[in-house]
Amino acid sequence: MRGVLVAVLAAALGTTAAPVATPASALPPPPDPVVFVHGRNAGPGVWGSMREAFTAAGHPGDRLFAWSYDTTRSTNETLGAELSAYVDTVLARTGAKRVDLVAHSLGSLPARWYVKFGEGAGKVGHWASLAGPNHGTSVAYLCALWDQGCRDMTPDSYVLRRLNEGDETPGPVRYATWWSSCDEQIKPATSTQLSGAVNTATGCLKHNDLLTDTATVRQVRDFLTGQDR
Repeated sequence: MRGVLVAVLAAALGTTAAPVATPASALPPPPDPVVFVHGRNAGPGVWGSMREAFTAAGHPGDRLFAWSYDTTRSTNETLGAELSAYVDTVLARTGAKRVDLVAHSLGSLPARWYVKFGEGAGKVGHWASLAGPNHGTSVAYLCALWDQGCRDMTPDSYVLRRLNEGDETPGPVRYATWWSSCDEQIKPATSTQLSGAVNTATGCLKHNDLLTDTATVRQVRDFLTGQDR
């Protein structure tokens, strides 16, 4: 009855009742920040297409970050610590409690190291690997003599033995990998797969094509947002 009287009074006065504002507490929380980790001899720019696709789908651009690191000299333990510091910077900047990690190729190894041996298990919600050499690649022998990143990627390297002993996907983190039978850099291509992860075979894609393939990018986004369930 009261609502009817208010409407009648508003009509009589020639005014319109103001819309009720949505309380801030009722708004959905922003998504966790995404930290992209590039591969060997690459840089943050390789994520341009994926970042554009994420923002086009509604992911806030100010919650997308790309970590840059030296792929040839630093040991994996050092890179894990550097990634930890970068994640802490992102968390402080955004006020978030967790980040999601999306890594390509070699970048999968320091990202895994951070989660398994650093503080990542408590600060990472989702971990995604595109064409990662998670069990090594024979192609890395071609540059292992002078390149630390290549040494880390050789089958049965010290880094891979540590990462793969025991639980390959530790902690409460959700893990996913994407691999292609046509990957010319990861031999065998199935090296990317991890026990306990959601392992997805893509179409016949080259190593770097996984960064821009529309279907793969959509699947990664769905995984991070929980829409893959």
